[in-house]
Amino acid sequence: MIDFKFRPATYFSEDTNSALLVRLHYPESQWGEQISIYAHEIDRMIQLEAVDFYGNDYMLYPSKVDEPMTLEDLIYLIEGMQVNQDSWDGRMELVLDGIPEASSSFYPDLEKYFSEKRKNFGLD
Repeated sequence: MIDFKFRPATYFSEDTNSALLVRLHYPESQWGEQISIYAHEIDRMIQLEAVDFYGNDYMLYPSKVDEPMTLEDLIYLIEGMQVNQDSWDGRMELVLDGIPEASSSFYPDLEKYFSEKRKNFGLD
């Protein structure tokens, strides 16, 4: 059973103030997009950033939090993520098709959640 209320104690160690939270792969998208979501500790807040190979600008809601998110909140963040179309300026236009494959060292049930969701939609 997936624990949607799971919240890691922290994303950071004594030596780091940035961490890779999630890797996403969209195999059904035209270009097979891969997106990484990072957390950065800045001014006692956790700033969230999504990065892809093409340099697209993603809108994340929320874009900053004051403590590590629950698994449920992270899923909402991923599912609500959008490409900022106002900032394309010659970059590769992309559309996030399908349901991502996801992995995270902070959220062990994330991969299971998206794998089950993909199966329910006949994508695996």
